[in-house]
Amino acid sequence: MLLARVARQLCSKSQVFSSSLRKASTENIPAHFSKFTDKLSFIRPEERELIAAYRVLEKNGEAVSPEAEPQLDKDLVMNMYHKMVLLNTTDRIMYESQRQGRISFYMTSYGEEASVIGSSSAFDPKDMIYGQYREIGALLMRGFSVEKFMDSCYSNIDDANKGRQMPMHFGSLELNVVTVSSPLGTQLPTATGSAYSLKLQNSKQIVAVYFGDGSASEGDAFVSMNFAATLDCPVLFFCRNNGYAISTPVSEQYRGDGIAARGPGFGIPTVRVDGNDVFAVYNATKAARQLCLTESRPVLVEAMTYRVGHHSTSDDSSKYRSVDEVNSWDKGDNPILRLRNYLLRKQWISEAEDKKLRASLRKEVLQAFAHSEAKKKPNPLLMFTDVYDKMPPRLRKQMTDTKVLIEQHPKEYSLDLFEPADASQLE
Repeated sequence: MLLARVARQLCSKSQVFSSSLRKASTENIPAHFSKFTDKLSFIRPEERELIAAYRVLEKNGEAVSPEAEPQLDKDLVMNMYHKMVLLNTTDRIMYESQRQGRISFYMTSYGEEASVIGSSSAFDPKDMIYGQYREIGALLMRGFSVEKFMDSCYSNIDDANKGRQMPMHFGSLELNVVTVSSPLGTQLPTATGSAYSLKLQNSKQIVAVYFGDGSASEGDAFVSMNFAATLDCPVLFFCRNNGYAISTPVSEQYRGDGIAARGPGFGIPTVRVDGNDVFAVYNATKAARQLCLTESRPVLVEAMTYRVGHHSTSDDSSKYRSVDEVNSWDKGDNPILRLRNYLLRKQWISEAEDKKLRASLRKEVLQAFAHSEAKKKPNPLLMFTDVYDKMPPRLRKQMTDTKVLIEQHPKEYSLDLFEPADASQLE
């Protein structure tokens, strides 16, 4: 009965939507109504002006003009600064812990703090977020604790993934943040589908999906934007254009005007923003979200930033870019320093207070680090659970064989590091 009722509802919505598509197909085909001309000419991208990047603060923390002076609430601004420093502090400690062999893998957000914190500050807590792997700041903005994040990095008993995922593959059902998937671009079509679902439900929320310039080169990106545009899905595409897809610079990824130039081609409202200016990112994302919601359509935001850190702890970026290039960005256009200078100018924080804040956050992160590291690992046999509602015989045999192997070689498996499994957990 339930299945039949759901099927009827879907068919009903499908008929309504199909009807609107048929109407649109006969009344609104923009390219088919373009003007005719007797002059043969080509649109040459090199002759067109580049899309400007929206900016509020100069690199020194001064407003670009009196009219651009930020009007945001002090508490909001201080919270954004707090989270940017917290993210940076966490990155530094966790990067070093990987280098010491205490965790297996890590990816920093050095240089991109304003992009993720500024954008995630503009979302409603009920908006669904699909991240890539530099969006831990979005979780922190929603109240995800540093210790919970470290639990996932250490794959301990409090890790929501129970040790089945590598570090940086975070997520939270309670906070509406979908767990990260490793392959590039896979979050884009899924986010579009989720947004379409919200549209059918007449929801007052949107879906936000983060991706990098490297993911934008994947076919999934083009397909997702086209589907989102033609189906009028309320999805906000947020591209962190940080200059590199691992070791491939953007100069070898595309010849056009970045990612923003692609939006209008799909019929998507688009804005390019200075990704190191937290106010510009916040303003642009907030306006983009409102556009998504009120017009029920996709919006593309391209944040121009720079990846100061290595791609990951498995990468050595000195092999493909110079130290001088990195330093010029880190010292010349640091998003945290830009906001700090603004706060000092507004007298919302003093040098002494800033120093105290940084020391306090470092202490908080180190305490979380110690707690997470001390926790035991999930029982190895849990790798077989949470796959099927009822475990099939072949999988149960694998679990039994693994259990026997571990019991025969307890020293080799360091069982003292693992939590014993309750029988009910292995059903």
